Amino acid sequence: MTPRHPRAIAISADQEVPQTTLKWMAAAALVTGTLLATVSLARADGHETITVSHAYSNFGAIKYGPDFAHLDYVNPDAPKGGEISTWSQGNFDSFNNYTRKGVPGSGMDVMYERILTGTADDAYGVYCYLCTTMEYPESRDWVIFDLREDITFSDGSPAGAEDLAFTHNLFMEQGLPEYVNVVRGFVDSVEVLDTYRIKFNFAEDAPRREVIGFAGGTQMFSKAWFEDTGTRIDESTLEPFLGTGPYILDSFDVGRQIIYARNPNYWGADLPFNVGQNNFDRIRYEYFSDSSAALEAFKAGEYTFRVENSSKDWATGYDFPGVTDGSVIKTEISDGTIGSAQSFVFNLRRPEWQDPGVREAVRLMFNFEFSNESLFFGLYERVNSFWENSDLEATGTPSPEEVAILQPLVDNGLLDASILTADAVMAPVSGPRNFDRRNLRRAAALLDEAGWITGDDGIRRKDGEVLNLVILSFSPAFDRIINPYIENLKRLGIDAVLDRVDISQYIDRRRTADYDLVNHTFSMGFEPGFGLRQWYGSETAEDSSRNLMGLQNDAVDQLMEVVAAAETLEKLTTATHALDRVLRAEGFWVQQWFKDKHTVAYYNMFRHPEGFPPFALGQFSWWWHDADAEALLRDQGAL
Repeated sequence: MTPRHPRAIAISADQEVPQTTLKWMAAAALVTGTLLATVSLARADGHETITVSHAYSNFGAIKYGPDFAHLDYVNPDAPKGGEISTWSQGNFDSFNNYTRKGVPGSGMDVMYERILTGTADDAYGVYCYLCTTMEYPESRDWVIFDLREDITFSDGSPAGAEDLAFTHNLFMEQGLPEYVNVVRGFVDSVEVLDTYRIKFNFAEDAPRREVIGFAGGTQMFSKAWFEDTGTRIDESTLEPFLGTGPYILDSFDVGRQIIYARNPNYWGADLPFNVGQNNFDRIRYEYFSDSSAALEAFKAGEYTFRVENSSKDWATGYDFPGVTDGSVIKTEISDGTIGSAQSFVFNLRRPEWQDPGVREAVRLMFNFEFSNESLFFGLYERVNSFWENSDLEATGTPSPEEVAILQPLVDNGLLDASILTADAVMAPVSGPRNFDRRNLRRAAALLDEAGWITGDDGIRRKDGEVLNLVILSFSPAFDRIINPYIENLKRLGIDAVLDRVDISQYIDRRRTADYDLVNHTFSMGFEPGFGLRQWYGSETAEDSSRNLMGLQNDAVDQLMEVVAAAETLEKLTTATHALDRVLRAEGFWVQQWFKDKHTVAYYNMFRHPEGFPPFALGQFSWWWHDADAEALLRDQGAL
């Protein structure tokens, strides 16, 4: 799993939604593995065999061969043209996704590309994109990427190995420490062999299952542009970096609107990966303060495509003429990605939340069953696992193979022996009414045991200190979910409050760990590895965009090493089960919900191929615009 830089966070109604890359890109585009469909070449010194290939996979056969014409899930004859528009919540004041300064705008990934890419129908394969082939030895001590010679930046200037090496070094010099530390664990050095050949030399201790995919995740920025402009990646900027992607920034209005335009001179338009893709001339983002205002704007035709993240709106908000008369399509599309483990997370840096019994008491007061029935219209399932809805999720009691991994940690006193025989921890179950007396009694007993005693005023104190709890949020639509939780916490004697702030304050307070509970989404991939350290590693506890809870746990650190070292899918699955089991037992979260489908509404002017690949919706990628249908909608006054 390749480390990624922090993303802007937007909470839309009852789901927390990353603003940038698709989940399948995180899951599939940057995995690593053993090449298939390869050519083997003997090295001159005869010590190692060199493998050369267009693609790479740890597990199973590569789906697409070197001479494929187009991806299976696209329409190769899809017309180009038109605009697709959507919405984003909050505001933005930067086009730099790689700094903690400023709020980055939505959709920037369309301007940039990486050496390797994934597909939406192959969970484990990665393919040469900026390269034609890759070559590496059996030891996987290094990889050489043979770059395409026709790559150009969006201004028409040529791109090559010097730009890739510059980009790598730029991030090492100016990137966030949590990212830089991970990269140092993988890459010793980068060498430019010639204009279109670049070599990554890997650290001796780097997990060999991941190294090639890790290097292949390197983006390409223009060395000349950075040197001419003096731009730094650790500073906020309203001028996007010069990239090689299919779109460029057309226009923007800070905090209100962003428009990307398809580059008519895009170098990669005819690549097999891009046949039937990048079909829209423009991609427009409209910004709104909350989901309700955005939905009203959608009804009025101010934008044309909406991924609905409010169960209430999905159930009650689409009874308007456009849906009735067919001008707007409202549909559900299957989502085969790993369920995002959305939750509230505790700030473990604060002493009151370091007690697992206190955390369990707080967790018992959140009533998912009431929320799902009364607030979510039964749309969601409960999150129990960090790898929800996948084969990587731990279930039941540990298998003998899991016990073999966990036993040494028990023997060393890092885990309680109960982990070897207990079922995987599940989220608490409550009754149909928000206030569940049974869970209240259990929670009260836990707090009493921890020394938090209820006073005459109904507030719990320990050593004279009040048990306070601040839930940080910025979305008004989330109030209806948090407020019933607050009520239950107050009945327990916790002085709980909802602190809703604007998005700039929200992002700043997340970065500085100024909260007791905050929303977080753990987006795991199908092939977890070294990058897990950004999420759960002790070394990231004090400064991380992903380890928001500040987790420091020796057993978790050691289990992540076992996951990273797994060389077969069977061993990876077993090791991930063990890690999932231990993370869930730590109880640093209050699990929320997920759904295994996309709920989308769009004006009846967009088309897509029949069927969908399992790992992406692809509305900006392989959908296309029907100009005649748009003209009809405008004639009817729908737009």
